[in-house]
Amino acid sequence: MNWKRFGAVIAAAALLCLSALAGCSQEKPQASDMGGDRLAAIQAKGEITVALEGTWAPWGYHDESGALVGYDVEVAQAIAERLGVEANFVEGEWTGLLAGLEAGRYDIMVNGVEIDDDRREKYDFSVPYAYNRTAVIIRADDESIQSMEDLDGKTTANTLNSTYANLAESYGATVTPVDDFIQTIELLTSNRIDATLNADVSFNDYMAQHPDAPIKIACIGPDPSPVVIPMCKGAESDALRAAIDQALSELAEDGTLTQLSVKYFGVDISQP
Repeated sequence: MNWKRFGAVIAAAALLCLSALAGCSQEKPQASDMGGDRLAAIQAKGEITVALEGTWAPWGYHDESGALVGYDVEVAQAIAERLGVEANFVEGEWTGLLAGLEAGRYDIMVNGVEIDDDRREKYDFSVPYAYNRTAVIIRADDESIQSMEDLDGKTTANTLNSTYANLAESYGATVTPVDDFIQTIELLTSNRIDATLNADVSFNDYMAQHPDAPIKIACIGPDPSPVVIPMCKGAESDALRAAIDQALSELAEDGTLTQLSVKYFGVDISQP
């Protein structure tokens, strides 16, 4: 073997790899490359990375063809269009998405997110683009739960660290962690939990798809909760937050949010 020639080949290959990596870095700039401006980095690479579960109809889910659709999906795409970039969706479990957002792996999370004290410490938020009403969902033959106070001593199921899980615990329920809404309903109908908390529009959508499901709404929470878009906390998100707020304001004013809400929920939840 010609060892000098072999060494030259290895060196050339290494240079090519380094060049490719440098090119990738140039194509995908980070906020740190733009003086800490996440919006500038997003516009430089031409895409905004959007985190969502992709399993929560009608917010974000896959239709029969496998396409990712839903209210949050189209809202994110409309925001991206106004920023002059493409929306790159990344799907995953709720807790992992929040951790990834905090670590800066995703630019925003568009997934029916509500504000609580813990999130307020970790993230910045857009203006609201929807409003949720919390429903307590139980089995159709259960009469033991008729108010939020009746959750005391009961078992529920929700995504870990979700506002629904925290709310159930605040009323004395024991919460079983789950991955998504479908798994929650399966636990409920198989008598493994007593109730679950979720958006009333998600319940309505589920019943439209499963009209014979033996479940019902026991009660509705008293106040609607604003749904917002979280992003990394700090000065690097200032311009991004302002741009998203402006985009949402335009989408509200031109009727896009109302149109999308009626399309996916049957009612306008873009207003409080």
